[in-house]
Amino acid sequence: MRALLHRHRELCERAVDPLEIAAGLEAHGVTDRTAARFRHRDVFSLAEELYARVPRGEEAAQPQADEAAAARPAHLVSAMAPGAVAVATAAGLRFTDGGARLGAGAAGAVALAVALGWSLRRGPLRAPGRARRVTPYLVCWLAAYSLLGDGLLAELVAGGPLGPWPVAPGPLVGLALAVAPAAWVARLFSARARRGLGGSRGLEEFAAGTRPLLLGCVALHTGALIALLLLTSLLVPVVIAPAIALGLLLFLARLLTVHGYPQAAVTGLAFACAGEALAPAAILGGRLPGCGFLARPVEAAVRTWGAAAVPALVCGAAALGLLVHASAALSRASAHTT
Repeated sequence: MRALLHRHRELCERAVDPLEIAAGLEAHGVTDRTAARFRHRDVFSLAEELYARVPRGEEAAQPQADEAAAARPAHLVSAMAPGAVAVATAAGLRFTDGGARLGAGAAGAVALAVALGWSLRRGPLRAPGRARRVTPYLVCWLAAYSLLGDGLLAELVAGGPLGPWPVAPGPLVGLALAVAPAAWVARLFSARARRGLGGSRGLEEFAAGTRPLLLGCVALHTGALIALLLLTSLLVPVVIAPAIALGLLLFLARLLTVHGYPQAAVTGLAFACAGEALAPAAILGGRLPGCGFLARPVEAAVRTWGAAAVPALVCGAAALGLLVHASAALSRASAHTT
């Protein structure tokens, strides 16, 4: 026991309660079977003894204060900024033309990026020091494809492009509006999971209660996203299926990043980006002599279901993969430390 205490002394000293120690031990590979060697029934019981053995000062309460500050309702207000900017930009694009329309679009894109960055640095969606540097570039690609990709792909299948292809701002407006419910759902999931961690007496019990909570929160966010996309369609045209798939992918990626799994988020986003890039590349490659077979699958999908089928299938598959991973990763106690 003394050797175990020495190995995890820093964890025990900064822990707010035994649950923090249990989550940290689990992250370091300590299981209920390991705890049994120390004559404890499970990791929680072992954590309680370690917590009792290590003295702490008043600074141990600081993590709880930081967590409470991160969950203040005022921080959720910042999540409404991207939606407000997106709606204003869409209105500007609708009522302008020519150079004024181009200027409104450029200014709106910059303002939306600033508002989104501000909202992600506050409240339940913040992930200080956890997000990978490549993540913003992947998200920018997905957003750009949502704006321009379907029009370009349709033009390529038709033999073009012969000129400017259509722009579809509708999905981005709906996704920007969905940042606010995403922040609320992320806060709900974190709070309920922490509460479940406090009432659990074993890792299996906690995992069994967290998985349905995660699925319920994902369903809640999806329902809010669908409602906002339908509302957005009253202002600008929106193809619902690919927007839902992209919104679910971005939400799961951010949730995994917030809870300490940024590499899984990057993998899912990169898969979606690669799939969307391969579709137009296959069409262009099919124009080379003897390479027509490259374009046939994409052309068949576009002519059967439309150009929106490509991002819907690709982002949907990536989101499904992240959901499967999240159901295992986010049901661990170590994913819910402060």
